[in-house]
Amino acid sequence: MSTRIGILGYGNLGRGVECAIKQNNDMELVAVFTRRDPSTVSILTETATVCKVEEAADWKDKIDVMILCGGSATDLPEQTPEFAQYFNVIDSFDTHARIPEHFANVDKAAKENGTVGIISVGWDPGMFSLNRLYANAILPEGNDYTFWGKGVSQGHSDAIRRIEGVKNAKQYTIPVDSALDAVREGTNPELTTRQKHTRECFVVLEDGADAAKVEEEIKTMPNYFADYDTTVHFISEEELMAEHSGIPHGGFVLRSGVTGWDKENKHLIEYSLKLDSNPEFTSSVLVAYARAAHRLSNEGQSGCKTVFDIAPAYLSAKSGEELRKEML
Repeated sequence: MSTRIGILGYGNLGRGVECAIKQNNDMELVAVFTRRDPSTVSILTETATVCKVEEAADWKDKIDVMILCGGSATDLPEQTPEFAQYFNVIDSFDTHARIPEHFANVDKAAKENGTVGIISVGWDPGMFSLNRLYANAILPEGNDYTFWGKGVSQGHSDAIRRIEGVKNAKQYTIPVDSALDAVREGTNPELTTRQKHTRECFVVLEDGADAAKVEEEIKTMPNYFADYDTTVHFISEEELMAEHSGIPHGGFVLRSGVTGWDKENKHLIEYSLKLDSNPEFTSSVLVAYARAAHRLSNEGQSGCKTVFDIAPAYLSAKSGEELRKEML
């Protein structure tokens, strides 16, 4: 039996979810919900319907899982608890400091309405979180390291675009090779923010803008660039479109630890991702967890979950027998 999926929001993430559903034979996209005029939204799935967000509750019995593709800043804190009243829901909420608060809000709504909500699904939080947990459980004496990149930071790019005189911009987060090498060598370095990552900015200026002023404003921006070694390149819009139109990303999660009575043996656990498309990979993780949400719901479970609470077998379209035979 197919899992009937609804998509709320049709930006980069929503389009990625639609593509991921196509690759999963046990999934069916039935509707896309948008804040735009539905007549202006063109989707790829001919059998699915485009509807206004306000009509979503009418689909309560026609959708098994609603995948929420809004932003973490303002959309998901409101939308996930709201739509958990009607559907099993999945989101990619990634404001780490607010995850406990978001979990509590979704858990309350889901338990009151007998639905399952799985939050903070993606690669960080998500796949990286799982690998941090596994590594900490296996090597309790050790150090964690997370490196992001090389990849486009959409939040940092947006911060640059908000500077007066900037027409367009892309920002790349880049791990410092020497820091990564030191971790891999098992030296357990203590690394500052500046020592772990650099930032590289490609900026298109408005006509007449002061390049020196813009560069200074970027490099001194608190919470974004002030704590990093930052390089700024001024380029044409044509060059930006030709060379920097993609949304690649990735990174590394490492744990360096020791075992033995006298801690004489060193070990390194490393998990890495190299992604051509950040939103499409995130979308693929969301779809796998949608399968899990549907299965948990069919078992009668309710409430909020994270990736820590979901057994791996629930993510796979394969049966338990197939998994034990082919993958164990």
